[in-house]
Amino acid sequence: MSIEFTVNGTAQVVEAEPLTPLLHVLREDLSITSPKASCQHGGCGACTVIVDGEARRSCLMPVEAARGTAIRTVEGLAPAGGELTPLQQAWIHHYAAQCGFCASGFLMAATAYLEQGGTDDRDAIVEALGGHACRCTGYVKIIAAVQAAARGETFDLEETAVGANTTIKGVER
Repeated sequence: MSIEFTVNGTAQVVEAEPLTPLLHVLREDLSITSPKASCQHGGCGACTVIVDGEARRSCLMPVEAARGTAIRTVEGLAPAGGELTPLQQAWIHHYAAQCGFCASGFLMAATAYLEQGGTDDRDAIVEALGGHACRCTGYVKIIAAVQAAARGETFDLEETAVGANTTIKGVER
């Protein structure tokens, strides 16, 4: 069955069974690999994408439910010039990702939160990112990155990279 939707601003037509998870269509048919196939039960959030402005677990969403929607993945976050978004900059600056497996799901959920007017309120961020699992971090740096992006902070990533293995402003990294 032909199903049409837009992914990262590009119209797509896929041939898939209606109940095929969107995650599988994105990864296998469209070669979009940022949504990760982890638990595949909606419990970890690694497969999160933005569908019509809402963070959704793509492993739980039948591709038929995506018909006519606009889907964004990490590949579609950066504007045309290739600059990183403030959230991506903050993610790097605050060292929010360690192994990186969960990062795309967190980034998409946080992006949806911020685009819906999210603030730097810690409790609201924790709620918005609820259900996302990371086995490497203590979530502190992830929350700090979202707070920084909510405040509109931007970062010189060249400076961040230089200081990555040193002490920056008295804080050991």
